[in-house]
Amino acid sequence: MSAQTLDAFLQSSSDRPHTQPGMFELERDRLLQVHLKGHRVWMKMGAMVAYRGQISFEREGLLEQGLGQFLKKFATGEGAALSKASGTGDLYLADSGKKITLLQLNGQAICVNGNDILCLEDGLKHEVKMMRKVAALASGGLFNVMVSGQGVVAITTHYEPLTLRVTPDRPVFTDPNATVAWSANLSPAFKTDIQFKTFLGRGSGESVQMQFQGDGFVVVQPYEEVYHASVQG
Repeated sequence: MSAQTLDAFLQSSSDRPHTQPGMFELERDRLLQVHLKGHRVWMKMGAMVAYRGQISFEREGLLEQGLGQFLKKFATGEGAALSKASGTGDLYLADSGKKITLLQLNGQAICVNGNDILCLEDGLKHEVKMMRKVAALASGGLFNVMVSGQGVVAITTHYEPLTLRVTPDRPVFTDPNATVAWSANLSPAFKTDIQFKTFLGRGSGESVQMQFQGDGFVVVQPYEEVYHASVQG
């Protein structure tokens, strides 16, 4: 590819005018712009890449969501931590170059893997949910965040997400490291495939599976997030 002039690069890569109503706007597929006008948003720790204006950041207080949530967050560690951003200005968020999807909740509830939640409006309720049964089976993803109410939540995926319908007669089985979100009325169970694990001689995503039964949906990504991170590390 031939080089482009500096002026051409600056023009093509500059931030775009605010054309969408609301607080959240996708500046790029992997970059979220949040327009703050005296509002407050919750964001994943470390997701800020830039901002302009008068914006302050504060980590979520340990007892801010109650004693029960404090105990869950203490057990899950840094992965469940959120920050509050408030003030007036433009805030830019991203997470490891992952694709960002904005979801408008209208009184609904969704569970999102703790690794895959980027930002949510202050009016939404969020609650950390432990997945104790998988703690001894999988290398990561031991918690999720249930988001409910009226407002927008931004989730992230490696590449394009795929939503699978779950019905009483057709359960869905997923790799925990590729599972992004699911409808809050579903309670995933966990199963192990001992034969597959023995055949490989080591743990793998396929040897531990999440099982979704009932009536709802589950969102997966074409990427085993924790497994790939450990290999690259």
